[in-house]
Amino acid sequence: MSKLWGGRFTKETNKLVEEFTASISFDQKLAKEDIAGSLAHVQMLGECGIIPMEDANKIKDGLLSIKKMLVDHEVEFLVEDEDIHMNIEKLLIEKIGPVGGKLHTGRSRNDQVATDMHLYLRTKTTELVKLLEDVQQALIGQAKENVQTLIPGYTHLQRAQPVSFAHHLMAYFWMFERDKERLLDSLKRINWLPLGSGALAGTTFPINRERVAELLGFETVYPNSMDAVSDRDFILEFLSIGSIIMTHISRFSEELVIWSSQEFQFIELDDSFCTGSSIMPQKKNPDVPELLRGKTGRTYGNLIGLLTVLKGLPLAYNKDLQEDKEGMFDTVETLEGSLKLLAPMIETMTVNKDVMRKVINNDFSNATDIADYLVRKGLPFREAHEVIGKIVLFAIQSNKFLLDLTFEEFQEFSPLFEDDIYTVLAPEHVVAVRNSFGGTAPDQVMKQIKLAENLVTRSIRR
Repeated sequence: MSKLWGGRFTKETNKLVEEFTASISFDQKLAKEDIAGSLAHVQMLGECGIIPMEDANKIKDGLLSIKKMLVDHEVEFLVEDEDIHMNIEKLLIEKIGPVGGKLHTGRSRNDQVATDMHLYLRTKTTELVKLLEDVQQALIGQAKENVQTLIPGYTHLQRAQPVSFAHHLMAYFWMFERDKERLLDSLKRINWLPLGSGALAGTTFPINRERVAELLGFETVYPNSMDAVSDRDFILEFLSIGSIIMTHISRFSEELVIWSSQEFQFIELDDSFCTGSSIMPQKKNPDVPELLRGKTGRTYGNLIGLLTVLKGLPLAYNKDLQEDKEGMFDTVETLEGSLKLLAPMIETMTVNKDVMRKVINNDFSNATDIADYLVRKGLPFREAHEVIGKIVLFAIQSNKFLLDLTFEEFQEFSPLFEDDIYTVLAPEHVVAVRNSFGGTAPDQVMKQIKLAENLVTRSIRR
């Protein structure tokens, strides 16, 4: 059978051109969306009297039959039929005869493919929100078990001040919460319907685009046909959000790699999320978080790739836009795979509380509290800062930590020190007094966890 568009041509398409320009190898992932869009389109054509309702019903039956064939894996897509639209239309004509050719009345592949991608991303965005919530619930679960667990907080990867391990974990909860909000907000742009815009200028047929939008659940119809067929902002936005999500996953993965090392030993990942060495039998490698960290690069690449494709394109549709799909599919699949692994990996990790506590006892992360102590005694902060710096230097030279110093040694640096300095320096006290909203004090962390639980519960009910 000749090309469905072949009437103007006198030669067959070069096989190399067929292979180079065909997109069916990847856009077949849009088969379900393509059929959904066609079912709504043909329903509208029949209702508007553009084609007889008898023909519309026959086409609908044919499309539903092809949909079942897809479910049963009975369809073989062909490169010579170029893309998912032409493959399905050809199957339809073979199944119900020439009347199948009426399906394309009042539309173009340009508005058809854009509609498919809007439908695809709408579904995937909603699914990714749920996967993010699974990760958030895993973080909440570990946080609730570790409110009183203390860990060094770091700046510049140097120990700074002790914090609740739950507080540290919940920082990632809020990163993922913003990711969810970005995804949900993006649905407002995804939910625009391009179908009915034709190739670029609309159509001469008296179509009802609002009816198609209603049938497909779109909130808005593109008001400009040229914009409708050439807009890929909604994909760029998704790729940008996906890159931010992977950035957050990568940051957390980096911490898991560090924390599970022999040098830290703060956590141990479950064996089911690690691998071994082919030569060193003692090894337990954190391959999953390492690969999560590594896969971030491909999502960045997909974003930059599409930005580059779009940067010099004139209106309206250009074949360059065929390059919008593979990166979109890849980012979706990367996010799905990453989030599905991250949640159970968090749930099953073992927190080595004793190791963390030992580390907290053997550092100077409580030094700031001595400065605050002296400030409350009336010493200006800058003078207090200098005093504490000298105390820390003395302790290092004496091979001691602050809690190891005698009361007499403290008083050598300032007569303002009293016996309560040891209470002030206790790690639990250091954490507990940071009781401002959003701080690491246990009471604040519990409030934060409760707030997080309410957010996730409300989101799930939505």
